[in-house]
Amino acid sequence: RNADEFFMIRVGSLYNYLDYDKERIDYSGLRAPAFRTLLLRRYQAFARAQNHTFVRLLNEMKLKNILLVPFEDLNQKHQHELLAYYEKVLHPMLTPMSCGQTDRWPILRNLGLVLGVVTKEKKTDQPKISFVQLPQNVQRFLVVQQAHQCCFVPIESLLIAQLAALFKNVRVTSTSLFRLTRNGDFTLEESEDIEDKWLNELKRKLKARQRGRVVRLEVAKGYDPWLVKRLLAEYALDEANLVQVAGLLDLRALTQIASHARLQTDVPNAPMPRLPIGLRDEDKTEDIFELLKKKDLLLHHPYHSFDWVVSLLQQAADDPMVLSIKLTLYRVAAHSRIIEALIQAARNKKHVLVLIEVQARFDEAHNMHEAQRLEKAGCYVIYGGGALKVHTKLLLIVRQETSGVRRYVHTGTGNYNERTARLYTDIGILSTREHYADDIAEFFHVVTGHSYPEGYQYLIGAPHEMQTRLMALIKKEIHHAQQNENGHIIMKMNSLQDKTLIEALYAASQAGVPIQLIVRGVCCLRPQRKNLSEHITVRSIVGQYLEHSRIYYFHHGGQPIIYIGSADIMVRSFERRYESLIQILDKSLKDYLTHVLKNNLRDNVNAYEMKESGRFVPVRAKKTPVMNVHRFFYEDNYPVRN
Repeated sequence: RNADEFFMIRVGSLYNYLDYDKERIDYSGLRAPAFRTLLLRRYQAFARAQNHTFVRLLNEMKLKNILLVPFEDLNQKHQHELLAYYEKVLHPMLTPMSCGQTDRWPILRNLGLVLGVVTKEKKTDQPKISFVQLPQNVQRFLVVQQAHQCCFVPIESLLIAQLAALFKNVRVTSTSLFRLTRNGDFTLEESEDIEDKWLNELKRKLKARQRGRVVRLEVAKGYDPWLVKRLLAEYALDEANLVQVAGLLDLRALTQIASHARLQTDVPNAPMPRLPIGLRDEDKTEDIFELLKKKDLLLHHPYHSFDWVVSLLQQAADDPMVLSIKLTLYRVAAHSRIIEALIQAARNKKHVLVLIEVQARFDEAHNMHEAQRLEKAGCYVIYGGGALKVHTKLLLIVRQETSGVRRYVHTGTGNYNERTARLYTDIGILSTREHYADDIAEFFHVVTGHSYPEGYQYLIGAPHEMQTRLMALIKKEIHHAQQNENGHIIMKMNSLQDKTLIEALYAASQAGVPIQLIVRGVCCLRPQRKNLSEHITVRSIVGQYLEHSRIYYFHHGGQPIIYIGSADIMVRSFERRYESLIQILDKSLKDYLTHVLKNNLRDNVNAYEMKESGRFVPVRAKKTPVMNVHRFFYEDNYPVRN
């Protein structure tokens, strides 16, 4: 998916310059045409490496008796079973689209798998092209048990075997499986009338994304060179845009195999039934409100179940004492229990405010649909839009209790999404602290009312102050180092790109502050450079789960200050988004977050270390014990410390 988004957005935006002869100079000094050549050449090397990795993966799957098998290699019994499925399900769904020499080419779906079929009539040798788009609403693989083996059969191999049923009385001379990637980069103009003009513009541009300029053509091995030449000419591409896939085209389908029961026997994939950090067995009760009155709780996903957050919202929806619920939504799961709880709360006459970002890239249509459902149920929905994208993750529940009004809050690093909470590592905190509630209530007022905050106590907000506040914390560590005290900075994030903060980290390194950075994605800082960054290390962790949590640790003279939140160290986080970081106050929770960071720094299975050149090299166990952080936290019996 990352490569698909890269082409749709990054390469797509590059073609916005190339196609219209607009001047563009990259940070490297290259103009757009030269930059395109270099970028696509590098991607071709990446695609070849990806193919090699896929071959190794196939070999490892065979050891578990899991095979990728074409239709023609099945025994006769299983072939008959799949042919019956084809006749009942697939055949009625298929629509061949012809394209002659002068006919208009059909609009082929973005990122959809397509069979390009070349046929010839019996009376002439003139080739004709037709396209068959594979259905998107059926699974990519058909699963059969053959002997002791679990066989995954790609549906395209079944379709190819049955082409005679679609193309009767003509000769099929070739079939080529391919996929188009279209330019998905667009911007939206702000509008005062967001309900009509702005949302209608978004809907129009989402439709346009399906017919945008093609920026990549991927073809499976065995393709017809004549057909591919026609495709390149039709879409104004050249060989640099052509990606030849020796393995499986569209590797997103592998999630179907990964979720199969045969692969789940020795790999942890479900949250353990353990309590949140901060809670003891004797404290456990079914009433989440009562739990939160006692202490702050911390959830470390996916090792702790996201059901704690879902249950809090479900209980709030039905609790007659709850007066209001305010929530931000960025990416929402399909069939979301979060959405259903909010709808139920509105039906129960509670004030429900949902601040939903409809520009969450590639989730725009789904978010708009869910927003409209919430509105119909009676929720007050505010659509994020315009110059600032709403990326922060905040929940505020107001409850009238016998002792007075109490507010319950949740904030964290991940989306309110039940599905990704099982796939991403994230941190969330639940609390009834008044200081937190004051800050979060103020933040909602700022975002919904387009005002400016007077000042938060324990929350750092963007776009107004985040860069400045983080700079101050870094300078404080420099001060400690200069006073011969222990300075230390650990930052865990998705991306590090902001120049101002990078220069501040360089200054801290020059002052002797040890800095350990855990950056999963883009990192524009260079570590271990003499007289600049000798005290900085950078590592990336890429493994079973997507590292998504943002944790910022400052030693602060032995009294650590730790923030968690939604923001990375990027210009867009500081200037173009509503973001928030919240300071962790409970000592036991701070201890646990320090424990998380230290063990991320111990990983020698999923970790890659950045060298001074910017190149990442694997960190692998030699004499030290093997440490896989994604397994460690499933087995970790971390003690509760009050």
